[in-house]
Amino acid sequence: MAPRVLVSDELSETAVQIFRDRGVDVDFQPKLGKDKDKLAEIIGNYDGLAIRSATKATEKLIAAATNLKVIGRAGIGVDNVDIPAASRRGIIVMNTPFGNSITTAEHAVAMMFAVARQLPAADLSTQAGKWEKSKFMGVEITGKTLGVIGCGNIGGIVCQRAIGLKMHVIGYDPFLSHERALEMGIQKVDLDELFEKADFITLHVPLTDKTRNIIDHAALARMKDGVRIINCARGGLVVEADLAEAIKSGKVAGAGFDVFEVEPAEASPLFGLPNVVCTPHLGASTTEAQENVALQVAEQMSDYLIKGAVSNAINMPSITAEEAPILKPYIKLADCLGAFVGQVTESPIKAIEILYDGVVAEMNTKALTSALLAGLIRSQVADVNMVSAPVMIKEKGIMLSEVKRDKSGVYEGYVKLTVTTENQTRSIAGTVFSDGKPRFIQIKGINMDADVGANMIYISNTDVPGMIGFMGMTLGEGGVNIANFQLGRDKQGGDAIALLYVDEPVKQEVLDKLTAHTAIRQARPLVFNVD
Repeated sequence: MAPRVLVSDELSETAVQIFRDRGVDVDFQPKLGKDKDKLAEIIGNYDGLAIRSATKATEKLIAAATNLKVIGRAGIGVDNVDIPAASRRGIIVMNTPFGNSITTAEHAVAMMFAVARQLPAADLSTQAGKWEKSKFMGVEITGKTLGVIGCGNIGGIVCQRAIGLKMHVIGYDPFLSHERALEMGIQKVDLDELFEKADFITLHVPLTDKTRNIIDHAALARMKDGVRIINCARGGLVVEADLAEAIKSGKVAGAGFDVFEVEPAEASPLFGLPNVVCTPHLGASTTEAQENVALQVAEQMSDYLIKGAVSNAINMPSITAEEAPILKPYIKLADCLGAFVGQVTESPIKAIEILYDGVVAEMNTKALTSALLAGLIRSQVADVNMVSAPVMIKEKGIMLSEVKRDKSGVYEGYVKLTVTTENQTRSIAGTVFSDGKPRFIQIKGINMDADVGANMIYISNTDVPGMIGFMGMTLGEGGVNIANFQLGRDKQGGDAIALLYVDEPVKQEVLDKLTAHTAIRQARPLVFNVD
């Protein structure tokens, strides 16, 4: 059955056709996003939801989306999606961060020109029949210092354009290396130095706890007299009231704002001030950008629903279409390793360590970790998946660490999971053979070579004579058929392990009879999805 996607905002017919061409059943209702009650009524029928900004994917809507697997936002901002709620429900949230990058960067540069030459006010004056040539004295951009806060995708394009305009560009970005800054032709500085040196300041960062109010009264006081400030990124980065006071006092010579603390912005302390240029969040509003992000979100959602490829996800590691078939057997392995430990562990988990060895260490281990964590907690939370599992682990305060190393044994690569609980440490390792099927190769430090079966019994015991016979007899009396088994031990008379492959789940009374034997420490049923 083809996956179903609801498009509840305006997307182009070309984008809608992409869904159809990729084998997705698409329901195009571009006005539905404004009717939250009707949307909540029908959202449970869909695997995907494609939106722009009109649709609000709230916690209430997400709770009603019982079959939803992915939300695709045509654009970079996901303010209208409750990402924590989506993550808890295991719904991937995608955006399209590159489709409108050039458009937004160009708008920032245009705002800089408009503020430098007071273009909107001069236009209004001239069209009103006035000729106030001396009133609108501007400044040149050439040779001025531009301070760029956030030198990522959009900020990087602004840097390129500004260098072309013969500006001196300085940038503040915690993730910008000095090497990358040299490649871009800009100077990396700290935030205080940027404030002190910049003639123009433009912001290109997301709104987070660290960036909220990054420009406030104290920041403005450290800036040059006559600085001009551009914000085409997110409302809330600048304290508008503080900026308004700085403009009134003459400290700031002008500002260009496309985004506001409250939107739609029907009022702002910046409105009506001299040389303040305001636009209604037009950063992505070009024909090219709107089409690009629509096509991109349709392609991304289709790739995920049909191929399992994940692109530009906010809450899950990306998996390219090329990676997906290679990763698939290892994702299954990771899930099985997690599921094994999750089913045999009784006490609360305090720490998780995942070792990636050999060729596996070179793969997309973020995706493998997500799959392993999902398997680990599935015995406690039935509907967990690769999206929600990392969130749950973090919320539980469980310490998680990953280790990668070069090939160290006979296998080309393997994954080892070690879990520390309040009472003990458990470990299991596995690999994928040429047949593409997961194999357990070590349990509790004991080497094995075991397939993964749909129904298994894990038995941990002391190595004493007669155990195989006892297990077979006990299960036989309980009406359980053993299809196969794998045994291992660390030494004669030491710790031993048995993995019994059975035809169906085993009743607790049969397990109780097994653990009645003094040499058996644990007998646990294991269930795996081997499809």
